[in-house]
Amino acid sequence: MKKTLSFLAAFLSITACFSQTPEEFFNSGDAKYNHKDYKGALADFTKAIDLNPNNPTAFYNRAIVKKVIGDHRGAIVDFTKVLELDPNDPMAYFNRGVAKYLIEDNLGAIADYAKALELDPNFSRTYYNRAIVKRELEDYRGAIIDYTKAIELDPNDPNYYFNRGLLKYSLEDFRGAIADYTKVLELDPNDSEAYYNRGIAKGILGQKDSGCLDFSKAGELGMSEAYEAIKALCN
Repeated sequence: MKKTLSFLAAFLSITACFSQTPEEFFNSGDAKYNHKDYKGALADFTKAIDLNPNNPTAFYNRAIVKKVIGDHRGAIVDFTKVLELDPNDPMAYFNRGVAKYLIEDNLGAIADYAKALELDPNFSRTYYNRAIVKRELEDYRGAIIDYTKAIELDPNDPNYYFNRGLLKYSLEDFRGAIADYTKVLELDPNDSEAYYNRGIAKGILGQKDSGCLDFSKAGELGMSEAYEAIKALCN
């Protein structure tokens, strides 16, 4: 008798659960995600998908949850499903590219960013992310082109200039690197690394006094390495 009651209770519980609509599970998943209940959000989006496997947004949101919890391969599977249902979603390509980069599939990431840019050529972050991958592949000039395009689309993001400055320095374009770090500091006057890196580039060009002032400012902003540079290069 106990087994019968237990089975009946379980059956009633399952029936009640699935009486919810896909939309209700989807909305519940959204709410749980916003409250950082990622396990609950994942379960609700999965239930929404089970009830309606043709909703690309449910797969997309589940992919985002998987990415947040570090299941990048699972996220790739879901983003791929999104693209089967909606082949013209640039953000699905963008986010799948991010997930591929995080599992070190750099060429796959490049391909996804390229497709995202075909669909939406005005999203600066796609150029920025692709530049990061190109830098890892040691395509420095290609990365600079992408950073430059990102800057054209969004000239107020200091990260774009900072990273382009790093590559210009690597290519021994020290004046170009100085210009980029100067722009970083216009946008973010408290970036100690930009002061430090600009100081190094100035030193290479023989601008010792100006470079040492940059090291001093970097030190004031909390960068201990700057004081080591001052001891080695400025006394």
